Amino acid sequence: MNVVITGGNRGIGLALTKQYKTRGAKVFATCRNSCDELNSAGVTIVKGVDVSQPDTLAEKLAPLMDINIDLLINNAGVLGRENIEDWDPNTIDYQFRVNALGPLLVTQTLLPRLADQSKVALISSRMGSMEDNGSGGYYGYRMSKAALNAAGVSMANDLRPKGIAVGVFHPGFVQTEMVNGAGDIDADTCAERLVARIDELNIENAGRFIHSNGDVLPW
Repeated sequence: MNVVITGGNRGIGLALTKQYKTRGAKVFATCRNSCDELNSAGVTIVKGVDVSQPDTLAEKLAPLMDINIDLLINNAGVLGRENIEDWDPNTIDYQFRVNALGPLLVTQTLLPRLADQSKVALISSRMGSMEDNGSGGYYGYRMSKAALNAAGVSMANDLRPKGIAVGVFHPGFVQTEMVNGAGDIDADTCAERLVARIDELNIENAGRFIHSNGDVLPW
């Protein structure tokens, strides 16, 4: 089983990389820059991949164009902390390019390597849910994850005839560098839950918004 994971050098991406490696998968972890823990994980590292740069993405992903991909996990993401009185359009734009456009471009680029019964997992966030938003703020993150959710539903519909299942997943509130170590669960626990949810992903349930604990989330 060949698994490609974007943002595999830290946090949830690194934990997923190690989980799939332990399960015996051949893992290809993409990142802008690697780290010691990823270097020692025994996986194939594809460095220099910046999902926010569409002009270089195809070139940087070229090492993956000669493998058959069974599972693509679009995990790379960034978080800003804007509020109604303090925000920067440039940081919001960057979050859109990484969180929403990046996964779409990566999937489009690697689509020729995805065969029947392949899976695409989008690591989103319940902060992209409009019904679940009871606290406001975080404009760039919320809007970019909502856009990712919309892209995920479209991809699920477009790729279903090709036998490719697309799922949209909320990892939970995870103790990572992105949230300065806050959170309810650690990255390893999150990865275990996400692996279970991805195992359950199929053509029939594709396009749903699922919490890593198994709950179906509102849009």
